[in-house]
Amino acid sequence: MTQSASDLAARYTAAAPKWSDKMRALGYFDGYLGFLADRAEVPAAGASVVDVGTGTGAFAEAWAALHEAPARMVLLDPSAAMLEVAHGALLRRGVVAEPRHTGLETAASDHFDIILAAHVIEHFDAPCTALSAMRRLARPGARLFLVVSKPHWCNVIIWLQWRHRTFRPDEITGLLQAAGFEVEARHRFPSGPPSRTSFALVARAV
Repeated sequence: MTQSASDLAARYTAAAPKWSDKMRALGYFDGYLGFLADRAEVPAAGASVVDVGTGTGAFAEAWAALHEAPARMVLLDPSAAMLEVAHGALLRRGVVAEPRHTGLETAASDHFDIILAAHVIEHFDAPCTALSAMRRLARPGARLFLVVSKPHWCNVIIWLQWRHRTFRPDEITGLLQAAGFEVEARHRFPSGPPSRTSFALVARAV
């Protein structure tokens, strides 16, 4: 069973001071860069972007490193401490983001062209609910860039702390279709911890 939202937020708040450095050292920021670079043809100018469960903003920061500053960048996270770090990281890249101290389930129903979500649905008892909430944030034709945890012994170690779920690619495909997304591309991280713990997909809101 996943942790309660309040327990999870408290754990992330405690981890916030060292989280960004840890994720970079483990190769996740570089992994996100590689994933997003695979889809470099996606137009960024004038786009509105939301990073769901942004943490310290690594996924949003990778987007900003590869593309022009979006017309709007919103950061969602239930941890105020994580949001503070993420907001600062984006500012250093010239992006004035809008931090929102909220979980996905209570996020306002704005609409975006790009939805970023790395290791978010793993923490929901009903991941289909999380993906449906992301679909409500998506304009028709919007792209979802999704990174999820996969079955691997490394994730057993991570589970001891975070009590997260893992998914097989066919499971995610079915969940995305049920939520109103169509999978357009799949990505395998080539090396390091991301290659062992995670995989990624791009899906279009239909």
